Amino acid sequence: MEHPDSHPEIVKRLKRAQGHLKSILTMLETGRDCLEIAQQLQAVESAIGNAKKLLVHEHIDHCLQEALRNDVKAGDEMIREFKAITKYL
Repeated sequence: MEHPDSHPEIVKRLKRAQGHLKSILTMLETGRDCLEIAQQLQAVESAIGNAKKLLVHEHIDHCLQEALRNDVKAGDEMIREFKAITKYL
């Protein structure tokens, strides 16, 4: 099940990470200071982590709650799926 409302925000975060990665490559190629590179790496990690959290939370908020409301899945199966998705937090 897709949730187009959340996807633009996830795309924005991933594009931010992509921009930081591009900057890091340039910084490495031009011999920039390690501290600056480490800061950019942290920014990439943060942007990707935030995108992942948003995706997982959206899945929990929409997919699992909708399945509960519509009784689409058995309780045990839903608990397994919930546990599986939360390992990515």
